[in-house]
Amino acid sequence: MRVYAVELSFNNKAEAIILPVNPQSMEISETGNGSTYDVMGLGQVNVIKDRELTEYSFSSIFPAVEYSFVTGFNDLPKVVEGENSEDKVNLAEGQLLKPVEYVKAIERWMAAKRPIRFIFVSDTYYINTPVSIESFQWKEVAGSGGDIEYSITLKKFVFYAARKIEKLKSVGKAAPNKAVPPRPTDKVQPKTYKMIAGDTLWKIAKTQLGDGARWKEIQKLNSIQDAEITKLPVGKVLKLP
Repeated sequence: MRVYAVELSFNNKAEAIILPVNPQSMEISETGNGSTYDVMGLGQVNVIKDRELTEYSFSSIFPAVEYSFVTGFNDLPKVVEGENSEDKVNLAEGQLLKPVEYVKAIERWMAAKRPIRFIFVSDTYYINTPVSIESFQWKEVAGSGGDIEYSITLKKFVFYAARKIEKLKSVGKAAPNKAVPPRPTDKVQPKTYKMIAGDTLWKIAKTQLGDGARWKEIQKLNSIQDAEITKLPVGKVLKLP
């Protein structure tokens, strides 16, 4: 099996990373959820239930240098199509990051308690599904030159939404129309910040995101031109990543 690419993305692809080194193997676990009972006169019987959610596990490294086996982003297929037209994604976008940046991104997504999108493309099959990050272990091995080894386990995520139950007041009357619940999505509702006197994008990134170096994310998200950075008015509402 030849692996073309593995992509992890968050918040409807507002953030996305393509793994720089493809895993040597992908472990996919699909198990049943049956229950066994003892029945007098029959012995044990097994009641088959819906199967458990699929788990995906793999290990690899985040390299500190661009080895010969690092994924060549320019060689990836431009568009990969799934069973539906919605399953199209551009896997050619990406760059080699510092190993710690991959770790920070995954840990940040875990802390958000939201599902991410997992895309796996090979010459034999294609996976495109929302997942939760069940476990993530990493370590920097002495003598590796800064490479980080990691293993990660993902579990398929099924969106759900609570429905309001309407109680009928009297028999014979037509039931009221039930509002259709909004379609679940893995997109996080954007946060906003209203600028005050003395604010800069760096200061806002530091106080609101915890890292002043992320000010460029705010600039990009709000389509702010370089020439406008020092001229932002007090009271301007900015979207935050």
